[in-house]
Amino acid sequence: MGQFTIYRDDYADTTVIPNSFIDEYMKDANDAQIKVYLYLIRVMSAGLSTGVSEIADKFNHTEKDVIRALKYWEKAGLLSLDESGKNNITGIHFMNPQCKNTSGSTDAACSAEDSQSAQPALVKAEAAVPVISITTRQTEMPFAKPIYSADKLRAFKEREETAQLLFVAESYIGRPLSAGDMKSILYFSDCLHFSDDLIDYLIQYCVDRGKKDFKYIEAVALNWAQSGITTPKQAEKFASKYDKSVYTIMKELGKSSAPTAKELEYINRWVKEYGFSSDIISEACERTVMATDSHRFEYAEGILSSWKKEDVRRKSDIQRIDELYQKRRQQKSSSTTGNRFNQFSQRDYDFEELEAKLLSK
Repeated sequence: MGQFTIYRDDYADTTVIPNSFIDEYMKDANDAQIKVYLYLIRVMSAGLSTGVSEIADKFNHTEKDVIRALKYWEKAGLLSLDESGKNNITGIHFMNPQCKNTSGSTDAACSAEDSQSAQPALVKAEAAVPVISITTRQTEMPFAKPIYSADKLRAFKEREETAQLLFVAESYIGRPLSAGDMKSILYFSDCLHFSDDLIDYLIQYCVDRGKKDFKYIEAVALNWAQSGITTPKQAEKFASKYDKSVYTIMKELGKSSAPTAKELEYINRWVKEYGFSSDIISEACERTVMATDSHRFEYAEGILSSWKKEDVRRKSDIQRIDELYQKRRQQKSSSTTGNRFNQFSQRDYDFEELEAKLLSK
């Protein structure tokens, strides 16, 4: 979804709600519609940035709920939406609720004002407000890969330095590059801002590890970009440290091959998003290996995501959770009578349920 902006002329460093909105409009609106409208006023007043996805996350609604709320207020005459394609909102104009009387018709004063402007009943004041950008999830991801057109790819291929880069890439990969492969290289240059030397090193690095799939190469490139890698020397230093941690986790999960792009995704999540130290991840890997021979990354993810929710920061936190779990299991066991199987020792986690879910995929 694209980018849209909110702008209004009567800007003030406060959040002001018109009485006419409270008196005439709020009573007929549902919870989501009220939240969206009030939040947009708050954003506009403070000069903040937000978007459809962010609003949906903030109020635990879907993006469709947010768009429906915007459409509702447009129909009510409080907003005017600029759109480019279906549900692709590119601009929001706040309308003046005082320009509507209780019967729904437009007051004469507002009609006279509107006739002086091509804009649809914008709120008027002497001072102009700066444009407020509201971004969607697409623009919140600075390294998101765009959809490149044939013309964009052709222009990239016609660059003098590109020909040598593609030749080197083909030499490493050992086959002619497809259009998709070349778009990946364009992505490295265009969005990740990799130099030709860094792209050269990137492809060589992956091929040396037996990986010629450009999806894998993209995963490594994205990891480097997110880590601030800009030169081959930085990449080499980072890779030596990165390889050690990655292959330690692979080994602990009983894997001897190079990680796939999906496995790299899991490892990056545990280390960067969850922020777990090596000993915490090692503990999860050990429990995974003891519990199952298949779907080990998914299994370890189940353990580590639960520890993340429990705010695990050190191994002593794991012990605390284990003891609490065992206490709950014992309480449940003692409340069940006539079951001779209750005397069996229980696992630390309900791994049977997790494994059943994994095997059903």
